[in-house]
Amino acid sequence: MQPIEFYRDEFINYLEKKVQTKEPHNLYEPIDYILGLGGKRLRPVLALLTTELFEGDYKNALDAALAIEVFHNFSLVHDDIMDDAPLRRGKATVHEKWDINTGILSGDAMLINSYQYFEGYSDATFKELVQLFSKTAIEVCEGQQYDVDFETRDDVTIPEYLKMIEYKTAVLVAAAMKMGAIIAGGSKENQNLVYEFGRNLGIAFQLQDDYLDAFGDPETFGKQVGGDIIENKKTFLYLKALELSSAAERETLLHLYSIAPSDPTEKIEAIKTVFEQSGSVNMTKKEIEGYTQRAFECLKQLNLPEERKEILKFFGENLMQRTV
Repeated sequence: MQPIEFYRDEFINYLEKKVQTKEPHNLYEPIDYILGLGGKRLRPVLALLTTELFEGDYKNALDAALAIEVFHNFSLVHDDIMDDAPLRRGKATVHEKWDINTGILSGDAMLINSYQYFEGYSDATFKELVQLFSKTAIEVCEGQQYDVDFETRDDVTIPEYLKMIEYKTAVLVAAAMKMGAIIAGGSKENQNLVYEFGRNLGIAFQLQDDYLDAFGDPETFGKQVGGDIIENKKTFLYLKALELSSAAERETLLHLYSIAPSDPTEKIEAIKTVFEQSGSVNMTKKEIEGYTQRAFECLKQLNLPEERKEILKFFGENLMQRTV
């Protein structure tokens, strides 16, 4: 096993070699742009790391890791259009830098490219990977639709919200890890356990992202802090605040989520105050910790030497302490 930074560097080198701008430039330059914005490379790193966890060669997983990363970034391009988001990783979003039509078409090309990266695998492995990938891709779309539907619903429940983030975010993390296990020839039991590890860690990751969206440092977070509040997104913080608030706080929160001021600064601060005073912030942190611990329980059950599991535990612990 190598340090996490090794897998990240190897993946970035491979991405830069494989993804290059070609004609027509207006189709491929936005792809090169979004993939070049950086990010944590969480999913591809996990695919490579998991391959070696099960004693495979990480190089055999580079194409699968690339498929996952390209698909993930395709979903970000289209999500940013739906959300009318101005920033992604601290830079202009694709539709802001070019236009909406370019964002749609370049995103479509990325989706098709992501499937092409599986073509070099043997027939049996190809079938397993593509079946998992297709299942995951449609779940991501379902998660995004739930997210859109929630914008116009006033009766969203916490279980519904958790299902939405599981589909929109966590299943792709889980699939990346299971792909590594498939490529390495891991047992079905280990494949499923590592999938559950990734799914629970992915939910914790998204809850942490929700928290950072409201309370993160704008210098390090890379996105517009308070973006979810501006868009009146019904995050775990919001839903838990409604559940825990006094009648007066609840009324304030519902009112603030019904308005869209031209300068949202005061709205953001007022809502953050309700989140803190209601106890929602502390409950969100507990939920993050709970899903992280569920992931670690799956890790304990993996049929692997303890020392091989340590890198995943280290990865999970560091992920939950992030500020970006």
